[in-house]
Amino acid sequence: MRLCELREKEVINVCNCECLGFVVDIDIDICTGMVLALIIPGYGKCWGLFGKGSEIIIPWKHVLKIGADIILVELPEPGPK
Repeated sequence: MRLCELREKEVINVCNCECLGFVVDIDIDICTGMVLALIIPGYGKCWGLFGKGSEIIIPWKHVLKIGADIILVELPEPGPK
């Protein structure tokens, strides 16, 4: 799957059914090529440009399922607001 395909999917936290936003970037281990984390703009940001929210970094081990339209993640602790 390409990054452009991930960017079209909405990320949902299954712990509280909260919509976290859309993927803007990914963290990759350049030695192994493995995806380490998904990066989502923080609350209050629009496409990562406007607002003061920090980025939400979701470690790959917390990604439960990548579906046709959404990505399900499990983040038990509340995200920054």
